[in-house]
Amino acid sequence: MKQMLALILSLSLIVAAGHAAAHANYPTKPVRIIVGFPPGGPADIVARLLGQKLAEAWGKAAVVENVTGAAGNIGADRVAKATPDGYTLGLLGQTQIVVNPSLYKLPYDPMKDFATISQVAVTSSILVVHNAVPAKNVGELVALAKARPGELTFATGGSGASSHLPGELLKSMAGIDISHIPYKGGPQAILDVLAGRVTMAFSTIPVALPLVRQGKLRALAVTSLRRSSTVPELPTIDESGFRGFEATAWFGLLAPAGTPATIARKLHLETVKVLGQAEVRAKLTDHGFEVFGNSPDEFAAAIKSEIPKWAKLIKESGIKPD
Repeated sequence: MKQMLALILSLSLIVAAGHAAAHANYPTKPVRIIVGFPPGGPADIVARLLGQKLAEAWGKAAVVENVTGAAGNIGADRVAKATPDGYTLGLLGQTQIVVNPSLYKLPYDPMKDFATISQVAVTSSILVVHNAVPAKNVGELVALAKARPGELTFATGGSGASSHLPGELLKSMAGIDISHIPYKGGPQAILDVLAGRVTMAFSTIPVALPLVRQGKLRALAVTSLRRSSTVPELPTIDESGFRGFEATAWFGLLAPAGTPATIARKLHLETVKVLGQAEVRAKLTDHGFEVFGNSPDEFAAAIKSEIPKWAKLIKESGIKPD
């Protein structure tokens, strides 16, 4: 019996040593980064830049896979249910993690099914209006909305989208009645603002800024708490008279829950190192992003605090999924 126990212990130590060696050498094969949205969007832009730089550091490919559908929930669920070995990661967005729990019956639990690595980047939206709208700032727009209740409209990429929640937050804080016009995506929404069929939109900086600079839309403010380094000339809605207004969209790197701590730590350190590169920061800034690079604990705390914030707004506004 003693010999058998000694053999079992010996084998256990050999297996543990093998796992430790494998974790130390991670990655030894290509890593897959799942994005829950189509190519070319904000999440995809961040994932491909991060993947490229991680691949250069590792000497192993980091392949971005777009798994779309159900407001990003299919992609997030794919990450949650993947083998927790560090070879399937998710570049997931705020909507998938902190907004969708209040809109859908999810097949995953944002608080239990993921290992947080780091928030990577955040982008604010720009409040843009059609050029014919007689409002040059947020105060004038709110006054116009109060003078014409129910007449002004805002286009979004769908219920609960990052372009929808800022509109509902402004309605709540300003006490105005503007009508939500949902589309199947952000590009369709902004086209109808350009055509003058919709009054305004809260569009991401990468989408809105070229149109503003071409004079096709008028920008009134950004939705972040601080001014954007990409468009520092634009005021925030907070400083336009609505204190505490903040509606940004972040993207972060997550792994399946149960990912070995040594691998998660290595992923975090490498991600932060990539985000510290001047070239990476410049590219993200050019696309309208601010760089994050926080700790796994800070990321988890942000998720925990944001879920009830958006749940309250969604409930009070009566938002329902499309």
